[in-house]
Amino acid sequence: MQRIVFRGFRIVDAERDFFGTLAVEDGRIEKIIDGTSRHPFAQVIIEGRHFPKSVVLMPAFIDLHAHFREPGFPEKETLESASLAAVAGGFATAVCMANTSPAIDSLEKALALKARSDALSLLDLYPAISLTKNMEGAELSGIRELENVIGKNGKPQILMFSEDGKDVADDGLFLAAMAEAKRLGVPVSCHCDLGGAEDAAVRRVIELGKKAGCRLHIAHVSTKETVETIRAAKKDRAGDESFSLTCEAAPHHIGATRQDAERMGSESFGRVNPPLASEADRRAIAAAALDGTIDAIATDHAPHSRADKEAGAPGFVGLETAFAACLANFSEREDLRRISALASANPAQILGLRDRGKIAEGLRADFVIADTQTPWKVDPAQFKSRGRCTPFEGKELRGKILMTTSLGRVVFQEGRI
Repeated sequence: MQRIVFRGFRIVDAERDFFGTLAVEDGRIEKIIDGTSRHPFAQVIIEGRHFPKSVVLMPAFIDLHAHFREPGFPEKETLESASLAAVAGGFATAVCMANTSPAIDSLEKALALKARSDALSLLDLYPAISLTKNMEGAELSGIRELENVIGKNGKPQILMFSEDGKDVADDGLFLAAMAEAKRLGVPVSCHCDLGGAEDAAVRRVIELGKKAGCRLHIAHVSTKETVETIRAAKKDRAGDESFSLTCEAAPHHIGATRQDAERMGSESFGRVNPPLASEADRRAIAAAALDGTIDAIATDHAPHSRADKEAGAPGFVGLETAFAACLANFSEREDLRRISALASANPAQILGLRDRGKIAEGLRADFVIADTQTPWKVDPAQFKSRGRCTPFEGKELRGKILMTTSLGRVVFQEGRI
């Protein structure tokens, strides 16, 4: 394969912020060179000086939570359109949820979708497997039959289990699913909304997670109360390795409020699950993302057709606005490293992916080149996604993705794939 050099960039990850050059070979970071004067021979050189001064090179983003709608809902999204939206948003790795038709409730179904994604060669996609068969909440899914989640090539095939879109109502069944997840070493992502009470649902799954001793992950945290519950739970388990607790927040809960939902139509285009909350909740989520209580940013990308939204289907698209929506609520110079931790390093750690998420020699050359300053107006008509519903429509944001690479290959360049 060709050697590619990314020369003279401001490079930011969770741990460092420096000017330098990256040499890439065979899809991996071969060498990191501080400064801009020296570089090894390369067939292809991508020059930082050809980009605006406000550009940074960061590890590509990793989405813990997206709905690609495959199989079964091409009117909402296809694998192709979701993948294009992902790389246009700076994501080179994603976990897609299992609430498809049929539901992804077995290893065979997950691997079939992953094989299709691999053939597209845009991003590294890992379908989640549901906790219950057909997501009906009556009996365990194919996770019980799994001997392990490592493929013949020694690489993980499954990175997450989730019943996202609903809670598992039966405590015994939920506990049994968590026990299988512990056996396999796979985190369980929990949709906490049982009875419409997020905080109570979070308390419930934490108690079950403690009993199971599993790796517990809370999806789309949206309220100040839930933040405090998770903060207290993390403090209580300090030094306790019997189970792990992580959580995520969606960009729309960091950057939008109930007023946006009301403007869009609370029971139609503004409807999302969990719902957009108050300004106090929004501020609490943003602060928790910065102070480490919230571990990751995940889009909860949930495309629907216009007819679906008019009928009240919950969900926004988020892959193509995630970076800008978060950057708009953080101070760029101080918080870019934290954004990289939330969007790249921490998701990689949660998923057990040691070969990505940071800038280090030997890791995958999955990069995003982003302009942190140039403003742009959100126009859903320009999205790669088939979904068009976003609370940021018409708003001016800053933070534009100019290029995304996967294993050193350019899979997105502004204006073209």
